[in-house]
Amino acid sequence: MTVSTYTPADLIDPDLHASGEVHRLWRRMRQHTPVHWHEPGDLPGFWSLTRYEDVRHAYQNPALFSSAQGVLLRPTELGEDPGSGLTMALTDPPRHRALRGQVADRFTERCARSLVDEMRAEIRSVVTRALDKGTCDVVHDIGARLSSYNISRLLGVPSDDREQLLRWSTEAFVSGKPLTSHVPLMRYFIDMMYARMETPADDAMSMFVNNEVQGDLLTETEILLGVENLVGASENAGLSMAAGILALAAHPQQWQRLVRERDDELVRTAAEEVLRWTSSATHSMRTATADTVVQGRHIAAGDRIVLWIPSANRDESVFTEPDRFDLGRQPNRHLALGTGEHVCIGSTMARHQMRMLLETLVELVAAIEPAGDVEPLRSITVNGPEHATVRLVAN
Repeated sequence: MTVSTYTPADLIDPDLHASGEVHRLWRRMRQHTPVHWHEPGDLPGFWSLTRYEDVRHAYQNPALFSSAQGVLLRPTELGEDPGSGLTMALTDPPRHRALRGQVADRFTERCARSLVDEMRAEIRSVVTRALDKGTCDVVHDIGARLSSYNISRLLGVPSDDREQLLRWSTEAFVSGKPLTSHVPLMRYFIDMMYARMETPADDAMSMFVNNEVQGDLLTETEILLGVENLVGASENAGLSMAAGILALAAHPQQWQRLVRERDDELVRTAAEEVLRWTSSATHSMRTATADTVVQGRHIAAGDRIVLWIPSANRDESVFTEPDRFDLGRQPNRHLALGTGEHVCIGSTMARHQMRMLLETLVELVAAIEPAGDVEPLRSITVNGPEHATVRLVAN
């Protein structure tokens, strides 16, 4: 199929996303059909939003565009998301705000700064190990490892167990099934949950277990779904880091700029550009709570609306030359981490980790070279490589 024959109906084809040609389709949709109705089939019927301002508007109006009925497209035969109304991602204010506040202390700027030395040492160790190997799979050896270590630390997983949790979460992620279906992983978190009931610690698991939400403790199901929510979200951070390294390999002039200037402000803008460029979360879904109109299209109460995040992040009306990877891009008000009430709770931590990774690469690596084929994920939910081999050349 040539790109000219792709239609909006093809947006639910994982192969289109894996090919990268989906960006051309999104561009055409932004120009000609920015709000498009998809007839029901294997998936329920839904509206696609492809322009930045429409996606941002939906994010910032949770009273009209609800998350409580699910935030990801699911096959019709599976019915509603079983986590609806139970986790941060699948609730609306004020419940969402209360759930977020339960563990928010572990994801603040203050907390991130307190962990800088530990995170930097961890990143240095991971990059050094990749350098020693000569070639590495940036998805598993760098991205997944760093994201898994980080969320494990925040949850309170002992350092000796983090490698095992990385293996379990990788197995669950590759299988495409919910983390809760991975028995050893969830058994570990169940044991950890009961341990924190007996002996609380200074970690996110203890906060899930012991902090009240609107006057009540969470149920065991709510606790485990909350943990799954955080672990699953951390996978997106890993994909962004891996895809960011691939982007630097594919754009050597931008990499050399980072090495040459060694400037804190450039590192900051570079981290934001990596997040925009990679946009590891492909879509987020909402449900209209009342009749509304978007770009002249009438959306009925109860209709599902899909926000295509990578499309919003390459909207020509907002980003100058959006298909150019520019580490110095300013302004860069991308939506890769969401915005409004549902901005990613780990966004501060993710930005710190991305900046430290870039700083460590500049310090230790002379060149980043492709060293094999990139195997992209076949998914309409997350975007990035499934496997990708690169060669890191030491300074």
